[in-house]
Amino acid sequence: MKNAFLSGEKIYLRPLEYADAPTLVGWMNDPDVTRTLQVFRPLNEQAERDYIDRVSKDTNQVGFAIVSRRDDQFIGTAGLMSIDWRDRHAAFGISIGDKTKWGLGYGTAATALLTEFAFQTLNLHRVWLHVYDFNTGGLRAYERAGYRREGVLREAAFREGRYHDIIVMAVLRDEWRAARPKPARAAAESTDGRPARAHRGTRAPSRRAGSRSR
Repeated sequence: MKNAFLSGEKIYLRPLEYADAPTLVGWMNDPDVTRTLQVFRPLNEQAERDYIDRVSKDTNQVGFAIVSRRDDQFIGTAGLMSIDWRDRHAAFGISIGDKTKWGLGYGTAATALLTEFAFQTLNLHRVWLHVYDFNTGGLRAYERAGYRREGVLREAAFREGRYHDIIVMAVLRDEWRAARPKPARAAAESTDGRPARAHRGTRAPSRRAGSRSR
């Protein structure tokens, strides 16, 4: 692992580097990747370098490269945007750009890791996101992660020749805690009757749904 900031069993998250820009260019000009993202213009390497620079300097967002631990391969990006430090909430976004990694649980692992970071390290109270109505895989993924549907922005996005609803979803800190796996009741106490130390695991959400602001 290189410059790992957050580490899970399947992936780790590290800072985005300028060396990632050429890979990002390929992803952000691939319609299969961008159909669920807020990207609609052709982007060159300089635009990606500017994006990386912007994320690294903006104190109201944190952005990461998602790296597969199995082969140390850069496979996507994830981050928290529009962080409100007073009201303690932020927007979540994720994209798995490497299409060979779709459907293998990497987005699930990254979502779990970053949501935990939002609540356990940044002390946020609410994490929210927008997802297009046609992104059914993403909707299921976020629901498994504990995110709940809060509302609909009707026909707020124009994609593939027609208008689509944007689904607003969010998870609160207490909801996230309640959704995490818990040890079996039988193992909840040690042999001397005192509570056993809880396992600090993360509950895995799902795959590649998300949004990336520009």
